[in-house]
Amino acid sequence: MCDHKSCQDISQLLEQNRLWADQMVENDPDFFRRLSDQQNPDFLWIGCSDSRVPANQIINLPPGEVFVHRNVANVLHHNDMNALSVIQFAVDVLKVKHIMIVGHYGCGGVKAAVTGGDNGIVDYWLNTVRNLYHQHQESLADLSLDEQVNRMCEINVRAQVSNLCQTKILQRAWERDQPVSVHGWCYSLANGLVKDLECTVTNHEEAEAFRLR
Repeated sequence: MCDHKSCQDISQLLEQNRLWADQMVENDPDFFRRLSDQQNPDFLWIGCSDSRVPANQIINLPPGEVFVHRNVANVLHHNDMNALSVIQFAVDVLKVKHIMIVGHYGCGGVKAAVTGGDNGIVDYWLNTVRNLYHQHQESLADLSLDEQVNRMCEINVRAQVSNLCQTKILQRAWERDQPVSVHGWCYSLANGLVKDLECTVTNHEEAEAFRLR
């Protein structure tokens, strides 16, 4: 059983949910009917699990407009069946037109990969980010720790864009001339703005050129 305060906390969340639902219906009586009929988003957001980086709010879109997958440090492993299942459903079934891989500056997962140490099981998850840091360590050596982390947040996003573009899911979509683009972004907690890292990929040729950079 939960203690008294914990039960109060959960009860408060349920009450807030009721008030939110009532407010949504007051503003738009058909909102939940439309939402329950189907989802037809144009966007897939692959982001970090950080609670400060909520997908819909950042790009100011309502529920139903963004399909979302999140994990620590917005990493795409080629054997991650969770992420790949989300991507396949988004591309093959929902026919999203844009996939945004979104990191954020000051990411704790990226910082753990940069600084090392024993962080528990998450170290296994972050191993590819740590390897990526070692590849770029020499070019980052003159930067402060915070600057290194922020630069690595950008490098990591670009690496995940490349990883996504090499999946069979994206390759087959482009083979059948399905319009789907992959974008790399980085979000700032300091000012709420998204930086476009200018690594958008829209087809086979661009994917191969980006991979070889």
